[in-house]
Amino acid sequence: MRILIVTDVPRQWEAGTAAVLLNHARELQKLGHEVDCWFGEDVMTGPVRPQRLKTFIFAVRVARRILQERDSYDVVDLHAPLGCVYGALRRFFPRKGTPPYVFTMQGILERHAHIMRREHSKGRAWNFGWKNRLWFRLYHQTMYDVAIKTADFGVASNREAWTYPELKHDCEPARLWYVPNGVEERFFTQSERSNKGTIRLLYVGTWLDRKGVYYLAEAFRFLTQRRSDIELTVAGCLCPEDEVKRFFAPEIRCKVHVIRFVKREDMLRVYVGHDIFVFPSLMEGMPLALLEAMATAMPVVTTEICGMADVIEDGYNGLLVPPADTAKLAEATERLCESLELREQLGREAQQTMKRYTWQRVTQKLEMVLSLAVQQAQQVVNH
Repeated sequence: MRILIVTDVPRQWEAGTAAVLLNHARELQKLGHEVDCWFGEDVMTGPVRPQRLKTFIFAVRVARRILQERDSYDVVDLHAPLGCVYGALRRFFPRKGTPPYVFTMQGILERHAHIMRREHSKGRAWNFGWKNRLWFRLYHQTMYDVAIKTADFGVASNREAWTYPELKHDCEPARLWYVPNGVEERFFTQSERSNKGTIRLLYVGTWLDRKGVYYLAEAFRFLTQRRSDIELTVAGCLCPEDEVKRFFAPEIRCKVHVIRFVKREDMLRVYVGHDIFVFPSLMEGMPLALLEAMATAMPVVTTEICGMADVIEDGYNGLLVPPADTAKLAEATERLCESLELREQLGREAQQTMKRYTWQRVTQKLEMVLSLAVQQAQQVVNH
């Protein structure tokens, strides 16, 4: 197959969405397919005005370019909501020979709006007042709705997002598929983590309100009051050290280490150099950092919410806590701090679990969905 995959983020292995796309593309090429990838800079070559409409403008340019090059591809995989314009054009103004359209969705916007509205009421949401919520609903959600309803097939990286199009838009179940994110083989390493010295906690991800950073800071303060042998590393936050440390009480900032940016090839060293992975995110698709940490046999503490709960069984291969619950987050982390045996047990099972989530395995499922889209398009032409 000749496959096009499109997202609006920069072409950068360190970014989650870009890494998903690049890993899928690499595995599809190994399977013998021709794959083109368009990233933000491949479509948007100059300043965009107005910035508020950037995503819609991107979708328009993607649709125009696909139609111009429609003979080059057998199927296009457009990350939601970028297929809203192309999907609408195919649905309402069909043209012969246009490649079928598959959407990829990491999570659902209603989940984001619901969580951040609650966080806003606590003073813990950035830029989610009523005006932004209204814009979010009228602009972003509308594009997502159109992108989903006009697609031939769709894939989602967590089970909640997988069932969402069927429940909200009455999409046929056979056209929706759960394709989780994966992990690179190089993260399956064996490393010794001792019970001596400082317990090193690790958080990996951008420093955002929806990532639960307020709860991480509060839980760490609680832990330092009970233990003196504990430190926290915040890696890949993409913001200045001072901005991260201001969330923590002044007396414990010396125990917080910030690595603003980590090169992809250095991530394994970061995981291996720490003892416990703490990820209190309030919503996710399926975070690559979590999967990678589990592959290195790190014990993990994370929230029982979409994405994370798809791969973690509480007490078996990790610990799950309610989202936005500082006390439970601190309690679960302390359990791991106190028991090397529990850390080793959970880490061992986490690594075994991740062997079912290699990019090679999950991309075979994506290949199947893309093939179904092509087969359906051919049947329509033949009839």
